[in-house]
Amino acid sequence: MTAVPASRAHPGPSAGDAPSLGLLLEAERAATLARLRTLRIEFDGVVLDALDANLDDEHDPEGPTIAWERAQLASLIDDASSSLADLDEALQRLERGTSATCERCGGTIAAERLEARPGTRECIRCAWFGRTR
Repeated sequence: MTAVPASRAHPGPSAGDAPSLGLLLEAERAATLARLRTLRIEFDGVVLDALDANLDDEHDPEGPTIAWERAQLASLIDDASSSLADLDEALQRLERGTSATCERCGGTIAAERLEARPGTRECIRCAWFGRTR
C-alpha cells in the first residue's frame, strides 16, 4: 500500500479550490449568524429581566451585575457582527478570485491557513508580524 503524501491527503482550500473555500465560508457564516441570533435573544432576556430586578444589583451576592451581563453580551454581539462582516468580505474576495492573496504583502495565503481561518485577509507571516509590532 502506497502512503499518500500529507500535502495530498487533505490539501484544504486554495485559490484553485474555490468550491471548498466557499463551503467553509458559508458554514462559518451560518454558524456566526446562529451565534448572533442566540446572543441577541440572551441580550433581550437580560434587558427584560432588568425591568423586574432590584436596581441595586451591585451589592447582590448572587452573581454578576445586570449591567455587566448586558455589557458582556453587547461586546460578544459586536464581535460576532464584525466576524460576519469579515466573512461577507471574504465571500466577495472569493468571487473576485483574490481569496488566497494576502492584502498586506500580496503573497499567497497558505491553504492550511484558509482552512483554519477561511475569512482571513493575511498570510501567516503578515498576521504574525502585525501582532508583534
